[in-house]
Amino acid sequence: MNPTATALRSGWQRGLIELRQSLTNGADLWNHAFWPVLMLVVTYFLRDVSFGQSGFSVGALALPSILGMNAAMAMVAMSQLLTAEREDGTLLRAKATPNGMLGYLVGKIVSVAGGLIVDLALFLIPGMFLVSGLVTGSLDSWLTLAWVLALGMVAALPIGAVLGSVFSSTRGQGLLMLPILGLIAISGIFYPITSLPVWSQWIAQVFPVYWLGLGMRSALLPDSAVVVEIGESWRHLETVGVLVAWAVVGLVLAPIVLRRMARRESGSSVAQRREKSLRRIG
Repeated sequence: MNPTATALRSGWQRGLIELRQSLTNGADLWNHAFWPVLMLVVTYFLRDVSFGQSGFSVGALALPSILGMNAAMAMVAMSQLLTAEREDGTLLRAKATPNGMLGYLVGKIVSVAGGLIVDLALFLIPGMFLVSGLVTGSLDSWLTLAWVLALGMVAALPIGAVLGSVFSSTRGQGLLMLPILGLIAISGIFYPITSLPVWSQWIAQVFPVYWLGLGMRSALLPDSAVVVEIGESWRHLETVGVLVAWAVVGLVLAPIVLRRMARRESGSSVAQRREKSLRRIG
């Protein structure tokens, strides 16, 4: 049997097992629920706040944007998991098996993507009843949401794998959150980007967070809401172009950096990191 096909199949099965475990574990369930509930509270307080003379509430504009933001944050989840499992020796064990790194990476993509879909459903389903003005009765809306989400995950997850290979310790992951939060602030997630300075609009359009939010808004908002967007257009072609570009970068870089990271892993390096962690605790 083809070793690559075997690794892909084992990775798929591993990812499904990890996803099932995360949905039946109390601590993981809390992690799944916390962020959607927090965002629902934020959306609730924004539901009656009008954006200028557009006729739309900030809550209605923010809800699909938050979906896009959460999809982009999958790269942070992937990065944190890779760093943690590098630190505890899981990656070293994967390296020791034939095509183990490929199976490991596929498993992580499956489990993180599945967890993301659960998180988005926990936010979107009650959000549809909480906020008025969304377009959820159209097949086109759901198809647009599906392709934006699928393309967004393909763009975000490999980048997350690249970031996870950069940090040797989970303590360093805090450095990642600061620029991510800054990027969210300028990407028009909680307030339309056209109300922000032009220089910040240009920076935001380089990264996938803005485009995922825009794609989700195009799926769930009526066409009249496009007046609050840059150029008064949903810019689907540009959305596809930017997300595909990030996906290509991630898919090219991820295998390279993961192989290099795996070559540097050894029993002694894992032991040293564990000893440092115990010294910090002590």
